[in-house]
Amino acid sequence: MKTRNLRRIAPLLFAILLAVDEAAAQSCKATIPAATPEVQFILHDNGTVTHKTTGLMWMRCSLGQSWNGKTCTGTAGSHSWQNALKAVHLYDFAGYRDWRLPNKNELDSILEESCASPAINTTVFPATPLSYFWSSSPYAGLAHGAWSIDFGYGSAHATVKSGKVHVRLVRGGG
Repeated sequence: MKTRNLRRIAPLLFAILLAVDEAAAQSCKATIPAATPEVQFILHDNGTVTHKTTGLMWMRCSLGQSWNGKTCTGTAGSHSWQNALKAVHLYDFAGYRDWRLPNKNELDSILEESCASPAINTTVFPATPLSYFWSSSPYAGLAHGAWSIDFGYGSAHATVKSGKVHVRLVRGGG
């Protein structure tokens, strides 16, 4: 009897949870100055953006998503650290083939500290998953770990290199 009732309400619970997740919106604190306001970026029509502060060019979409001229579409892929490092070799996007995985400090430079869910400027980087993104920086305290940035809540973490994490590519600097 209990199993049958659970089977009946499970689809309803799933629908409610899905609606709550879709209704969740970015939350920003007006009392904290924006760390990455749109004026710090040059938005390009080809799905890239240049960060004036660092001079770095970023892909506006996560690896696996596509730029449709206005926003990022599709689903961001998840990769192990080794696969993320390999994926950038000869990656061709917007006419450039010198994309790379950003280091921890570079990835941290686009973190929007005044916002959460996601902790990134959503005008500059639309449809960013509320999740971790790999950096190229190994974590010194953990031989099988590397630094990742959580763009859900805006924090840096050591993540096991075999874990599946999102990727946003950068070019320049380095």
